[in-house]
Amino acid sequence: MADTTASSAGGNCLEKLKNYVKTPKGFILSAEILLSFIIIICYGASHTGGYSSVAICEMIFAMIFFGIFMMEMDKQFLLVNWLWSDLFRAGIGAVLYLIVSLINVIGGAGDGARIAGGVFGLIAGLVFAYDTYTIYLEVKSTRQHAAASTDDRV
Repeated sequence: MADTTASSAGGNCLEKLKNYVKTPKGFILSAEILLSFIIIICYGASHTGGYSSVAICEMIFAMIFFGIFMMEMDKQFLLVNWLWSDLFRAGIGAVLYLIVSLINVIGGAGDGARIAGGVFGLIAGLVFAYDTYTIYLEVKSTRQHAAASTDDRV
């Protein structure tokens, strides 16, 4: 007979997902994933679907970091500096989204799906920029706490 009182691994993962989405970082990452998915749909419906590669890459990277932070693998796998990796991911995503979205909004005359993708891309660029700013503040606060004098002379 199976023990029905023990919690299953799937239930534990679902609880971690629910709890992580309620945190500020989890909310930002889930918003990045959702906006990237909407942008993929908009660019897929437009006449020129080649701009969807930025949205696909950024959605995959956001999903990877969401999974790593949700399962708290960043505390177990210390070989990678996850804070700096996330800072570079969000910063590059913000710059790429703003560039591609401006190109699509300016040059998308007559293609409503392309303009909609550009507008959602501008919003996503702002969300990625906000994520970059929050990560920068976290890096700045950890560097101030970690800096200690090793000079023995007083």
